[in-house]
Amino acid sequence: MSYVRPRIKLRHAVLALFCTVAAFAQTPTPPDAPPQTSVTQNTALNPALPTLFIVGDSTARNQADLGWGDHFAHYFDTTKINIANRARAGRSSRSYYNEGLWANVLAEMKSGDFVLIQMGHNDGGGDPATHAKARSSVKGIGDETAQYPLPNPFTTGPLAGQATETVHTYGWYLRKYINDTRAKKATPILLTVTIRNIWVHDADGNLRIERDMGYRDYEYQIAASENVPVIDMATVEADRLEALGPEKTALLFPIDHTHTSAEGAERNAESVVIALRNANSPLVSYLKP
Repeated sequence: MSYVRPRIKLRHAVLALFCTVAAFAQTPTPPDAPPQTSVTQNTALNPALPTLFIVGDSTARNQADLGWGDHFAHYFDTTKINIANRARAGRSSRSYYNEGLWANVLAEMKSGDFVLIQMGHNDGGGDPATHAKARSSVKGIGDETAQYPLPNPFTTGPLAGQATETVHTYGWYLRKYINDTRAKKATPILLTVTIRNIWVHDADGNLRIERDMGYRDYEYQIAASENVPVIDMATVEADRLEALGPEKTALLFPIDHTHTSAEGAERNAESVVIALRNANSPLVSYLKP
């Protein structure tokens, strides 16, 4: 029996090292998306059908098939609804709006459509008035702002020709998307963020995967004030990944702690569908049996 104790000590040491590395990985600056060299092109929408637009970042659209939005359509009866993935890698609630991407979605949107809004991965990571990538929003949901001088003014979009940008809060941008969607007589839906491969110990010493990047409460507060549903895919996927365990979960994240393989993207898409069912969303009526 003398050989048992060294093995136990070694096991504890390995576990401690793993947890230290996991905690260190929780950097506030999100990793950049892999180079976008083969992003699936948008397909034509059937104007006779309602459309479900996906608005988000690289976790929803990242090269071909590496974002969950590219795995979403096969869950739906596409003779009844269009699935339009309009997410863009590297974007935040702020930069998606500033670059005119939101305006492009609005130009396609019509009465009876739906918009799944999933932001947060790129909204943190630095002072919104100085951050080099100009994508951080002001933390919060109020009317606080920060002024950011534009070294290279936009030539298109809502900031075209301006020398200074007024940066708003995360909540301000979400409300903008919600109000613009409703003005089109379409339905806005908030979606919690995809789960990152970051593990920490809870108060009881159990190893748990990260479930909140700091924006979850904001989403629920905005949802309550604006009477918008929240589809909690984060909890669904976190539960599924914890059941899978750290080692198998790591295989789904071959690039970094944020971006998945195609298999991971498929799992995320399935988690969104499960969350839609859990919430009794009107979108459930468009799912395949």
